[in-house]
Amino acid sequence: MCLGIPGQIVAITDEARQMAMADVSGVRREVSLAPVALGPLEDLVGEWVLIHVGFAMAVIDAHEAAETLEALRGLGEAQETLEQMAEGAKALEDQ
Repeated sequence: MCLGIPGQIVAITDEARQMAMADVSGVRREVSLAPVALGPLEDLVGEWVLIHVGFAMAVIDAHEAAETLEALRGLGEAQETLEQMAEGAKALEDQ
């Protein structure tokens, strides 16, 4: 099963590589915008996207993002994913 988790794009980190920083329930992670980059990358700052294995796979609205996060929390899957993301971020900081 593929799991896409909603995140909000907060900054463009590398325009040439189409990379951005996404906030997923307080955890920040760099993601590729290549699959959703249909115009200027700056237009995606503030937008919600579904993220899967480091790629923004689809742009969604805030309502859909909230509903999806709530459903995932109910299933317990979001918590596991967020914990894995936090562990990965901590490992990078410790290097």
